[in-house]
Amino acid sequence: MAKRKRYTKEFKKEATKLVIEQGYKQSVVSKNLGIPAKNLSRWVQNAEGPLVKKSGQVPEHAELARLKKENHQLRLEREILKKAAAFFANEPN
Repeated sequence: MAKRKRYTKEFKKEATKLVIEQGYKQSVVSKNLGIPAKNLSRWVQNAEGPLVKKSGQVPEHAELARLKKENHQLRLEREILKKAAAFFANEPN
């Protein structure tokens, strides 16, 4: 009897991130990582619940969360640039 391969929680989490957050298709991720497509599909369903479509598309709430995170990061970067510009503008030559 063949021994079933065990995957760590970290491996499962990273594999599902590729599908959910990065937008890769489940078939591509499973092929590249060498895992059965059924396993990856189950991991994604468990991570996101029934909201993930069978086609592997990112649900709206996940996309919204990603965009909010990106927006926050961009605002922080803009504030840093404003402060740097003000600092260098006030610096004597």
